[in-house]
Amino acid sequence: MDKQLFQDLAQNLKQATAISKGKAKASRRFKVEPTDVKAIREGVGLTQDEFAKLMRVSIKTLQNWEQQRRQPIGPAAVLLKIVSTSPELALESLHG
Repeated sequence: MDKQLFQDLAQNLKQATAISKGKAKASRRFKVEPTDVKAIREGVGLTQDEFAKLMRVSIKTLQNWEQQRRQPIGPAAVLLKIVSTSPELALESLHG
């Protein structure tokens, strides 16, 4: 390994340790808001059963999302974003 690369990695690890121990502040912070799946479902006027079938997930999965026990990830999260921003287009596409 290149000596400079190793020194950079070692410095980064020291910084990460200081941040995790509260001795230094992170240069950037990201806050990810949970998806309000229930609001999206209610916004399109579907029951849990109908929405679960539309999303092709089990009703238990949908209930876990709605009760914030789990968060949708990957394609499900993207599809929920599409449904929330363009519900008519999404419903037309998914029912067709």
